[in-house]
Amino acid sequence: MQVGFADVRSQNLFNSSRELVRAFGPENARVIRRRLDDLRAVPSLEDARKLPGHLEELKGNRKGQFSMRLLGGRRLIFMPAAVPLPTKPDGGLDWVQIREITVLNVEDYHD
Repeated sequence: MQVGFADVRSQNLFNSSRELVRAFGPENARVIRRRLDDLRAVPSLEDARKLPGHLEELKGNRKGQFSMRLLGGRRLIFMPAAVPLPTKPDGGLDWVQIREITVLNVEDYHD
């Protein structure tokens, strides 16, 4: 799957091990890199369901976004890059058709 970033600043952060460690600590930096590598290794979001990190589709004001667990309550937040979003006949997102994502950020949205 193709993995892009919300902006140049995010791209620089997520592509630099040093910056990831500075921003999130060494353990979360390691897990973030692993999650991104895992996402790049699968052909579609449907295949990402089997990956570590408990992939989940978010709801409410975060509809259309997804998260994967990191450490300490933090989540890697991303969304499909396709516009319009690919949908199934029942209106739900078609995870098989999602082959490119945009990483938005890392956060603990439970706080």
